[in-house]
Amino acid sequence: MTRILLLLSPLLVLAALVAVFALNMDRDPSLVRSVLIDKPAPALVLPAVAPTGSPALTEGLLLGRVSVVNVFASWCVPCRAEHPFLEALKQATGAQLLGINQKDAPENAARFLAELGNPYDAVGADADGRTSIDWGVYGVPETFVVDATGTITFKHVGPIDARSLPGIIAAVETAGS
Repeated sequence: MTRILLLLSPLLVLAALVAVFALNMDRDPSLVRSVLIDKPAPALVLPAVAPTGSPALTEGLLLGRVSVVNVFASWCVPCRAEHPFLEALKQATGAQLLGINQKDAPENAARFLAELGNPYDAVGADADGRTSIDWGVYGVPETFVVDATGTITFKHVGPIDARSLPGIIAAVETAGS
């Protein structure tokens, strides 16, 4: 009997793996459930990205109104592609848009924003990536919706595009109600 179980164990493991993959086939990889959802946002205190003229990210900036926090970098190709959708998101919702520039040279970030336009109300330089780690970011771009109490209500992983924009707009509207 033990011999039969040993012979069948690889088949059982394979069947289990097939079941796991089959259950996750239609899952949208941009909808990552963050452990920070429904929890207070980590501190967001970063110096301004010089020389953009944009204000720094300061204590209390996430309180009193709905905010969208977007983590980006000039070296990130998908960040370039999502940029027009950030502008559309800001126009559609009126939410405060805050940028965390992750591990980027200030002159490159300034050039990126000068070339594409600066949709952010404030942009902070996360030179060492510590703030991004606190926010649970593991790649750029990532976008968070924070309600007026400073609680993270939504996270989107990857670039915002035409397909994901309506869901993010809905998340901002839900956070504001």
